[in-house]
Amino acid sequence: MDAPVDPRRSWSLPAPGELPRTAEPEPLVTRVLAPNPSPMTLDGTNTYVVGAPGSGQVVVVDPGPDDPVHLAAVREVLAARAAEVVAVLVTHHHGDHAEAALPWAARFSVQVAAGSAEVAGPDGRVLADGDTVTLAGTSLAVVATPGHTRDHLAFRTETGSVLVGDHVLGRGTSVVTHPEGDVLAYLDSLRRVHRLGPAALYCGHGPELTEDVGSVLEFYAAHRAYREFQLLEALLGGDRTVAELVAHVYAEVPRAVWPAAEQSTRATLAKLSATGQVVCGAGDNWRVA
Repeated sequence: MDAPVDPRRSWSLPAPGELPRTAEPEPLVTRVLAPNPSPMTLDGTNTYVVGAPGSGQVVVVDPGPDDPVHLAAVREVLAARAAEVVAVLVTHHHGDHAEAALPWAARFSVQVAAGSAEVAGPDGRVLADGDTVTLAGTSLAVVATPGHTRDHLAFRTETGSVLVGDHVLGRGTSVVTHPEGDVLAYLDSLRRVHRLGPAALYCGHGPELTEDVGSVLEFYAAHRAYREFQLLEALLGGDRTVAELVAHVYAEVPRAVWPAAEQSTRATLAKLSATGQVVCGAGDNWRVA
């Protein structure tokens, strides 16, 4: 099996480290980049300010780190929009997306809405698939997208764009965390987002994707299938530990992301084990069933 080709290679996307601090991909949405770049967060966490122009209101999606510089940048967007925050929405519980949710909600005297009570807080709203958030002169449809994490959500705007959190990244591919991540659920969520026919994908990290977004979703699914193929091919040569599999499969990937690669590898092995293709033996050694 040949490695799938990422269609974004031919797109004109900002290079790593060159993503603008703020951008307005459409009148409904402004993106504000948090100052927390890393190998895992890429340029940083994307916070989205969403609201109908002229409504005087917005919701903040994925406030990210509780950082005063980031808060000041978001406040600048609020001033430019002449708008006040009426809610904080969160795609999932990871700190680079959710840390500021409750502190900012307290600052703005608003409610947090998220997929888990832990993130939403005692006075928040727990969202489920099919819910609608109608605020700030617009409506956001809640789409459950588990896989990266159990509580992961996406939000579809009235214009057809989808705020996908960490389900799809502007560059590279997403990590399926372990043990809470689930590859089967992740693949199903990819299909669910694809069926929405998104006009654009606004990612939790990296640039927004506004061209042939269906091809990106198809690439993501193909990439997962290729990783399964690589693991099975490696195990045909004999038993290997997860560390050995990561070193083999991710040899061309910077070591800084190997801990995340180990999580995805374990999640993929769990899927292959559930389907009876591999078996885990003593000492974290895996073999073909």
